[in-house]
Amino acid sequence: MERRRILKTAGVLATGGVTSLAGCSSSGNGNDDGGGPTTTETQETGISGGSNTVMMVTEGSEYYFDPIGLFVESGETVTFEIQSGSHSATAYKKGTSSASVTRIPEGAETFNSKTLSERGATYEHTFESSGTYDYFCIPHKALGMVGRIVVGKPGGPAEEKMPPDGEVPDSQVIVDQGSVSYSDFTG
Repeated sequence: MERRRILKTAGVLATGGVTSLAGCSSSGNGNDDGGGPTTTETQETGISGGSNTVMMVTEGSEYYFDPIGLFVESGETVTFEIQSGSHSATAYKKGTSSASVTRIPEGAETFNSKTLSERGATYEHTFESSGTYDYFCIPHKALGMVGRIVVGKPGGPAEEKMPPDGEVPDSQVIVDQGSVSYSDFTG
C-alpha cells in the first residue's frame, strides 16, 4: 500500500510537481453508454498528468493508451486525455458502443467517453468497484487500441483471457508495478 503511494508521489515529482486535471468527477447519470456528466472536453496547455492520467495517442500508424495498464484504489478517478488523434475510452460492457462482451466487474458502472478530438480534451471516470476493467477506443478497436485498469485487486470476467481486440498486460504485473507504459509492454 505504502509503495503505491510512493510511486504516485514519484509520478507527480517526475512531471515537475504540476498536475492539470480538467473536468468534474461524477458517478455518471446511469445511462447505459456511460456518458453524461463525467465527460468534459477542454483545451489544456502545459504539463498534464498525474499518476492517474491515461494518454490517448496516435503516433504514425500506432494508436494506443499510455499507460496501457494502470492500478488504482477503489474511489480513485482516472483522467483519459487526448495527446494526439481522435479517441475514446470505452468499457467492454456488452451493449455499450461496439462492445460485444463484458470485461468489467459484475455490478461495476460502465464508462464511455465517446470520441474526443481536440488535443488536451479529457474524460474522467471514478472507479468504485474492485476488479479488472478492460476498455477500448471506438475508432481504433479493430487496430488493437485496448487498455486495462485494475482497481484494488484483480477480478471479474476480464481475468478469464485477453480482450478480443488486442493484448494488455497481466493484471498482477499492473498491480506490482502500479502502471505499465505502452513502450515497456510492446518493446
